[in-house]
Amino acid sequence: MRILITGVCGFVGSTLARTWAERGSGHELYGIDNFVRPGSEINRQQLRRLGVRVTHGDIRSASDFEPLPAVDWLIDAAANPSVLAGVDGRTSSRQLIEHNLLGTVNMLEYCRRHRAGFILLSTSRVYSIPELSRLQVEANGDAFRLSSGQHVGGVSNEGISELFSTEPPVSLYGATKRASEQLALEYGDAFDFPVWINRCGVLAGAGQFGRADQGIFSYWIHAWASGRPLAYIGFGGTGHQVRDCLHPRDLVELLERQMQSTTPGHTRVLNAAGGTRSAMSLKELSAWCAARFGFRDVREDVSPRAYDVPWLVLDARLAMAEWNWSPRTDRDVILEEIAVHAEANRSWFDLTYD
Repeated sequence: MRILITGVCGFVGSTLARTWAERGSGHELYGIDNFVRPGSEINRQQLRRLGVRVTHGDIRSASDFEPLPAVDWLIDAAANPSVLAGVDGRTSSRQLIEHNLLGTVNMLEYCRRHRAGFILLSTSRVYSIPELSRLQVEANGDAFRLSSGQHVGGVSNEGISELFSTEPPVSLYGATKRASEQLALEYGDAFDFPVWINRCGVLAGAGQFGRADQGIFSYWIHAWASGRPLAYIGFGGTGHQVRDCLHPRDLVELLERQMQSTTPGHTRVLNAAGGTRSAMSLKELSAWCAARFGFRDVREDVSPRAYDVPWLVLDARLAMAEWNWSPRTDRDVILEEIAVHAEANRSWFDLTYD
């Protein structure tokens, strides 16, 4: 198959392309990236050496799609992935909308012209923040856990399912991804091309770059290893807030099955995440880092931060039921991979985290 990956030099896009290339998948791999993220140039040469055809371009520009070859599938791994985007003073709200939503329109128009299938890598942040905040949690050791006896649609001990509320507010970032999901489904139906939407939890692994609100597992480990100050923000400053993690290379198997599927009836929108097996709190992550690198003090900051929620773990059982898919990389393997990378790249934090 011929596959185009947008954001190919970002962490997720490059991991997907590298995994396919190194496994000898036989796919023709193409990518487009605007190289604005710190660290993205690091991936370009490596991908080219692996035979990935990388083009400089911006998904916000419709004309940048015109020179690209026709492909069978487009995988959207390009986004401003910060839940604080558009409100934190680093990017404007217009920039966020142009990149995460208007960019989706340009991708879908490309798919319409070339009859290409479309896979959107969406996010757990499409789920309603007020409804997530209303979930009853209690401290259990060093982490929040769901309190028993709750009867909330789309919630179980396995996490947040696809049936959970997506009512606003979900953050500007979450809104752009939710709108992109809807547009993709409408385009696929109107112009008869396949569309799959995978809502990912926190993606993590070696070589990630960004900020704490984009990939907290990698950020925390790199900051710990390099002696940077860290703080537990909000929720009493305890660090009990919990997320799950997923290595993006584990998405490859799911994407392959979706691209090769000829069976109708599959659910178009799925959670793709590590689930409860990979979930941990910041306090638990700190304990892991202390055992790995040595003890450090973490500051307590009780002030709340916009869009934060105490517990967000995705239930990916539907992906297992429909695609026989589940993550292969254990949480501690992901953490150790990041730690080894941090030790081998002492300047990584200065280079890629801002």
